[in-house]
Amino acid sequence: MPLARRQGCELYWDKQGEGPPLILGAGLGGVGAYWTPNLPGLTKHFTVYRFDQRGTGQSGRTVVDSIEQMSADLVAVMDDAGLDRAMYLGHSTGAAIGVATALDHPERLSALMVYASTTCGDDYRRKILGLRTKIFESLGVADYAKYSTLLLYPPYWINANPDEVAKIEAATATQLANPQIQESRFEAILNFDRRTELSRIGIPTMILCADDDILTPKYFSEEYARLIPGARHHWEPRGGHALSRTEPEIFDKIAIEFFKGKKS
Repeated sequence: MPLARRQGCELYWDKQGEGPPLILGAGLGGVGAYWTPNLPGLTKHFTVYRFDQRGTGQSGRTVVDSIEQMSADLVAVMDDAGLDRAMYLGHSTGAAIGVATALDHPERLSALMVYASTTCGDDYRRKILGLRTKIFESLGVADYAKYSTLLLYPPYWINANPDEVAKIEAATATQLANPQIQESRFEAILNFDRRTELSRIGIPTMILCADDDILTPKYFSEEYARLIPGARHHWEPRGGHALSRTEPEIFDKIAIEFFKGKKS
């Protein structure tokens, strides 16, 4: 099992496929398994690298200090995998990790997709994540997983996929750490704000968000599109926060068209 190590924390990663290297960074859940529905499409074109962020999945169960700490973890994973440079596709918190890496380690990324992420922690986001913390602490991981379903997946998809929803919620309960670690992850993304520096990002960048995303509303993505020089953007009419899972064929097509031809 591939494991990078940094600051006393083991960081799990894996790779599949053939072609230029493309790293996938998951959201607040933090586990590379989030991307499983997209592997059949993406691995036809890229060598896909996934990783479990600190505090989640098969990585060490340690609290998180900041998005920048997890960006340095990403660099450690790349070093362990022998990657000097790669393309990066990040979802939500994972996209913030990519933005921090593009700013703090610009030589390591050749292209960036910011998918359903935030530029800062505003009052709206603090209300949502504060409630998630209270649910986890008082009601437990099972109810936390059910509430997360409502935030990630739109009604049309939940109604059409009850069995898949049950599997996702059961998996969430096994992948999460304790409330203290999860709260540290919430604080890391809420405290992340590099807006004054985004003009320094000089690699090809795509901003992607669904119109019906209620967890990271589109206004954050619109701000990224305004502040990153030359950034392209795509607004998908529906799909919720978890567009890559609710509409995987549409998502894969957008990602493949953007990353194909980019140099690693």
